[in-house]
Amino acid sequence: MPVSRLYSAIALCGLLLAAAPVFAADAPEHGCLTKAEQHAAIAARQAIPLAEIVKTRRESGRHGELLRARLCRRGESLVYVLTLLGHSGKVVRTVVDAANGEVISGR
Repeated sequence: MPVSRLYSAIALCGLLLAAAPVFAADAPEHGCLTKAEQHAAIAARQAIPLAEIVKTRRESGRHGELLRARLCRRGESLVYVLTLLGHSGKVVRTVVDAANGEVISGR
């Protein structure tokens, strides 16, 4: 691995570790679903598939590199909590309504 790629990888890991407490403090209040619960929610049409949300965001030009995605409960509804590496290099957290794909918070 070239030295510059190694330094880039180390810097990215440092950014993610530094941002982890911020994301933990903003965690949804009712917790995130397991894989089995996620599949059941999508099958019951309580949530649209993550691939559709990612596709829509890419088509609108508002999508960076997806680092992490979680399907979580927030009150009575389900939301996707997306952690993205934006085009500017900043790590961004976006919350999307899982039922309709509308952005609730973030960019």
